[in-house]
Amino acid sequence: MIGRLIAAWFRRTPPAVTPANADKVTRHGPAVLIDVRESREWRAGHAPQARHLPLGQLGSRLAELPRDRQIITVCRSGRRSAVAAQQLASRGYQVANLVGGMAAWSASGLPVVTTGKRAGQIL
Repeated sequence: MIGRLIAAWFRRTPPAVTPANADKVTRHGPAVLIDVRESREWRAGHAPQARHLPLGQLGSRLAELPRDRQIITVCRSGRRSAVAAQQLASRGYQVANLVGGMAAWSASGLPVVTTGKRAGQIL
């Protein structure tokens, strides 16, 4: 029975947040926005306050993530970031997934920039 409870807890789906809420808590609050897209996608455009940590590197770079702050994961559409959020939640991180990803972020009128802080685009 204990094993089933633990397994169910690890399978729980992390909460989803809207682009507006993600922007608010990562720009002016306690959360960290982690972009799990590939480097080419990141270079084309990302949220100004995001940190880049590709999904394929997540397991080997966990030490870079804060344990004392909420993490919000984001990708292009929300699928890869949902996988990242689940992986982080199973390791005990406080995590949420940005619903709709960077496509929704951009459609909400929130800024998308390149590494040089110029206007970016979502690939």
